[in-house]
Amino acid sequence: MKKFINNYENMIDEYLKGFVALHNDKVERKEERVVIRKGAPVEGKVGIITGGGSGHDPFLIGSIGKGMVDAVAIGNIFAAPGVQICYDTIKAADSGKGVLVCIGNYSGDLMNFGIAVDMLREEGKDIEVIIMNDDVASAPKDKKDNRRGIAGEIIMFKTMGAMADLGFELKALKKAGDEIIYNTRSLGVAHTACIMPSSGKPSFKIGDDEMEIGIGHHGEPGIKRVKMMSADETTDFIMEKILEDLPFKNNDEVAVLLNGLGSTALSEMYIVFNRAKDILKSKGIKVYRSYIGEYITSMEMGGFSITLTKLDKDTKKFIDHPCDAVHFVQV
Repeated sequence: MKKFINNYENMIDEYLKGFVALHNDKVERKEERVVIRKGAPVEGKVGIITGGGSGHDPFLIGSIGKGMVDAVAIGNIFAAPGVQICYDTIKAADSGKGVLVCIGNYSGDLMNFGIAVDMLREEGKDIEVIIMNDDVASAPKDKKDNRRGIAGEIIMFKTMGAMADLGFELKALKKAGDEIIYNTRSLGVAHTACIMPSSGKPSFKIGDDEMEIGIGHHGEPGIKRVKMMSADETTDFIMEKILEDLPFKNNDEVAVLLNGLGSTALSEMYIVFNRAKDILKSKGIKVYRSYIGEYITSMEMGGFSITLTKLDKDTKKFIDHPCDAVHFVQV
């Protein structure tokens, strides 16, 4: 294993110290595993919080800032944060207008955040939860509640953060968030695994000439393992699966998020985006806004995911709203 760390036991603490030191104009460390927007809770607005395992940076902590996330609960590599961390994170974002918990559909996160939410509701706190399940590969459409949350969570943070910034109430955020989830679909592919710092071993095994379509951000099995295909062939397969799942149709307007998983060159992602754009154009689907980069990684995994979100006049307004998060700035 080749990683620039000191030892695994101190890895999370050390990287959080470095992150907060570098970005101390935007964030601060509230508790050992709770990082908040500087000055949170923000008076007069709903608090937006999230959390989950480390190893996906700049996801989660990179989303902290004005117009996006107010506080993040941080677990170990690919592991859910504990109940107390979740509890402290929710409290840290509560200004009295309620808190929206935005998480992916993973059992550990659901359990620990669920317990923390129940505890705080018993204390009289107003809390709603939305659970992203945009990964079309992880369960069939008739069982979409079992699907994982992947890069679509970024769109959730962006729209919910905008609504909170604009002064919408908690119930309105919950309703709109559920609609965003319904209208968002993602699918990813990987050709190399990441190396787990706890063991020094790959998160999964794959042949040098193979790739896996639908693989999860933690190395969960996908839907199809095949020989390496070209960028266009891969994009064609992914887009077909995404487009048919909602389904997206002629005259729809969409946000496109093309996400690198850690070690995929930006030049490769531009090639993929070019093909995806052409496919959407051929189907009469308008790209309203697009994002390309590393938003939710799996350390150094080689691969990418494509996310489409169908937009309406309201969600376009929220997508367009300025934000100033650590790793997501939009003016």
